[in-house]
Amino acid sequence: MNNKHIKWDFWTGITILAIAVFGLFLIYPLFSLFVSAFQNADTGAFSMENFVHFFQRRYYYGSMLNSFKVTTCVTLLAIIIGTTLAYFMSLYKVHGKNIVEICIIISLLSPPFIGAYSWILIGGRSGILTRFLSDTFGVRFPSIYGFAGILLVLTLKLYPFIYLYVAGAMKKIDSALIEAAESLGCNGVHKVVTVIIPLIMPTILAGALMVFMNALADFGTPMLIGEGFSVMPVMIYSEFINEVGDQANFAAAMAAIMVIITSTIFMLQKYVVSRKSFTMSSLRPMQVKEMKGVGNIVMHGLIYLLVLISMIPQLVVIYTSFLKTKGSMFVPGFSLDSYRNIFENLGSSIANTYIFSTVAIVVIVFLGMTVAYITTRRKSWITEIIDTLTMFPYIIPGSVLGITLLLAFNDDPILLSGTAIIIIISLVIRRLPYTLRSSSAILYQISPSIEEASISLGASPLKTFFKVTAVMMLPGVMSGAILSWITAINELSSSVILFTGETKTMSVAIYTEVIRASYGTAAALSTILTLMTIIAMLVFFKVSGSKDVTL
Repeated sequence: MNNKHIKWDFWTGITILAIAVFGLFLIYPLFSLFVSAFQNADTGAFSMENFVHFFQRRYYYGSMLNSFKVTTCVTLLAIIIGTTLAYFMSLYKVHGKNIVEICIIISLLSPPFIGAYSWILIGGRSGILTRFLSDTFGVRFPSIYGFAGILLVLTLKLYPFIYLYVAGAMKKIDSALIEAAESLGCNGVHKVVTVIIPLIMPTILAGALMVFMNALADFGTPMLIGEGFSVMPVMIYSEFINEVGDQANFAAAMAAIMVIITSTIFMLQKYVVSRKSFTMSSLRPMQVKEMKGVGNIVMHGLIYLLVLISMIPQLVVIYTSFLKTKGSMFVPGFSLDSYRNIFENLGSSIANTYIFSTVAIVVIVFLGMTVAYITTRRKSWITEIIDTLTMFPYIIPGSVLGITLLLAFNDDPILLSGTAIIIIISLVIRRLPYTLRSSSAILYQISPSIEEASISLGASPLKTFFKVTAVMMLPGVMSGAILSWITAINELSSSVILFTGETKTMSVAIYTEVIRASYGTAAALSTILTLMTIIAMLVFFKVSGSKDVTL
């Protein structure tokens, strides 16, 4: 390419940086993954045997079928629960709505394996509720293990995605549409099915994709509570961390299958949404009404019950964190020994969590704001490619990303495995798309004429960006960054593959303590993580100036 056609400035540098980041830490690792997937483990020659081996054995491809079974059921239940909750929370006066929404978002942002661990404490073979029902009434509590347990934990964890998306969409529905439908005799359930649901369907599909991808990618929950109900993430993790032989190539093949599946689902969802999408501009938002009589009592009762059940994992771990322990058992009495233990032996995990997440968010904010600017304000075929690349982390499960990074950076010339850098990179790659999308959305709301006015007054384009545009973007970007930071401190799926003894994070420490049956320590760490999440949420409300957390 002729240099005279290239305008070499700061934004050219950002463009090159964006290509380098996504190329080196996303495309190259994915390329390494597929290369490894098509290699013979002994000779290194090209081979399809890893894929043949997968589809020949029910033990392996059955895990894929199980994953689809879980994710499909979780997604459907999350849609039903989340949409129903959003409908009543948006259209009717609910006492304590702000507190309810904070509880909902806390249940969403806490790691799902904590939910699995908590439900084992409650309904496991020696669980509190199991023993109570058996000793008092002679009733056997249904098994919490296997498919039912995974379904329970993931549904309670993920329905908030649907709620947040749908509640945000409900605010954009113009009441004139509802009034027009009512004037034509369309009321009750018929109105909801024929008018409201079609209006919010694109939003439901967007939320459903988030639920589906999160359920498909999670391995902490089925690892703890699955008991023989094997799913793809567990199988990939087990084969990759296999202690009896080199299964890296076979694990890479399964990870490649996961990437193909998630990519296909993502493209299908994008196609469907594009066919159904439209813009809603609410000139007259629907008015919040007050439900009367028994209906009001039932509505409040069901909402509070749902939120209480969703918060059970957090309440259980907080309570058990203060109990005395003897080995893996809780004994009568209260104690702070679990907290003393984590600060004496696991203090580095807490420090690592803060440091890694904060460094990652600083990088994410800078890249998110600058890359969003070039993809919205300086459109070209190159920025279109960058914009497309930013979508890939949406569809790559964390465990798969962890494996791709290890395969790519486990040898010279770039040896990053076992370092803090590779964990920070995984956090940046996983969370950057969210900040990019929020930054782009904010930029579309800022008129280019403001920047043109600044330049006309003598400010350089670069100075205009940092002094004018960035300042206007910052509140929205920072609120998004706080939510990204919350998800970063709770990250497990990639960190559990990438960590070493020196780079262990809180989520990994909680997981390993549960595996070791050190339940008191796990509960104390989970309590600290929950407290950090609550504090960060309060900061989010303060920074954003928002009173709700809808999307």
